[in-house]
Amino acid sequence: MCRHIAYLGQPVALGEVLTRPAHSLVRQSWAPRRQRYGTVNADGFGVGWYADGDPVPGRYRRRGPVWGDQTFADLARVVRSHALLAAVRDATAADPDGEAAAAPFAAGDVLFSHNGALKDWPGSAAALAATLPPAELLRLTARSDSALVWALVRHRLAAGDALPQAVADTVLEVAEAAPGSRLNLLLTDGRTIVATAWGDTLWHLSEPGRHTVVASEPYDDDPRWCEVPDRTLLTATSADVLLTPLKEPHA
Repeated sequence: MCRHIAYLGQPVALGEVLTRPAHSLVRQSWAPRRQRYGTVNADGFGVGWYADGDPVPGRYRRRGPVWGDQTFADLARVVRSHALLAAVRDATAADPDGEAAAAPFAAGDVLFSHNGALKDWPGSAAALAATLPPAELLRLTARSDSALVWALVRHRLAAGDALPQAVADTVLEVAEAAPGSRLNLLLTDGRTIVATAWGDTLWHLSEPGRHTVVASEPYDDDPRWCEVPDRTLLTATSADVLLTPLKEPHA
């Protein structure tokens, strides 16, 4: 349904991660190698990045395909960052929200992306939406399954949950309410990457002390890429990667 990627490490130009590799995220927008659902990711794109001394990330998001956006090409060439999250979108269903539905979503210092789909959307979302205060629903920036999942994560973060716990609990809650959903979530606060493999592909590449990359699929053929097992929570810094199994909720 989508492809996404997060990077933590030594400052680099965004293009070093997003455009220059042989099988970069931009190439994955029209020619993904490991995408299980859908073939072209042309329904929107976005990138969020962190500047030194500012914990709140900047974002650039647009509707439509990334490959024709010259402003993105310029940003990728000149903007440098120690942390970023980017995504290209294949929409679960047609929606009128344009760039508002494109990842990364953001709140405070956290960026969020969802690769997957809620099974039987939107009917399956009714029980999930009922768990949120009305004010949270009114703050949804898009009428998409990803925006609702982000609201569920954000609600847990606001209640004080740590990022990995909020992500894991949200995935299990959604999986129980909508069995068969694909819930590959990807988040960063500029210091840590948290991700889940739940129904789709996820990989990581780490050079301890230099950088860690977490992505839907490898952007090159480096043999050090490691596939994350399905039903797994990944927590990573630029120094290490921790994998924690997630249990399927009872029907």
